[in-house]
Amino acid sequence: MAARKKKFVQRPVVLEDAKSIKALAHPARLAIIDELFAGRELTATECAEIVGMSPSAMSYHLRALERAGMIERAPSSDDGRERPWRAKGTSITVNSTSSKLALAATTALATTVVERLGAGLRDWLARGEQEDPAWREVAGVSDARLWLTRQEAEQVERSSREFVEQFRGRTADNHPEGARRVRVTVLMYPTDDGSS
Repeated sequence: MAARKKKFVQRPVVLEDAKSIKALAHPARLAIIDELFAGRELTATECAEIVGMSPSAMSYHLRALERAGMIERAPSSDDGRERPWRAKGTSITVNSTSSKLALAATTALATTVVERLGAGLRDWLARGEQEDPAWREVAGVSDARLWLTRQEAEQVERSSREFVEQFRGRTADNHPEGARRVRVTVLMYPTDDGSS
């Protein structure tokens, strides 16, 4: 029997309360979220192997992500022995305007995310000459310091998000030939205190 394909619907999971945002601010949980939100369905044992922890410890983290509304149980295998997890959406949006606690949780999450980004970039750079020269040419860091109004910054953020969204939904089973998993990160933040 052929595997059923789930119709892809772009739907963000929105985190607004401090407890849900804080649930994501753990390196192992972020690693699993990366895999599940890339379209994979994984058991606790598979998730544990990805992050190098025991399945029972991973089960604790998966339940925390479930309580926060980010993941859910996928249908069990035919024999019922495997109980995989899957993402409840295609992306996560954090809205930290609800309280000071939510803002503090978002700060903790952003710190963990930036640390993971740095580690991933260091891993990429360490592979150096082992990588295809064409991929080395397109990968890297771009940095610019611009004078933008808040409205212009909103336009940059919206354009970046819309560009990335057109590629969401591609999975290990559903992507063009020659495609690789690529992390696209756009950081934008003021570098002054706004008094100028």
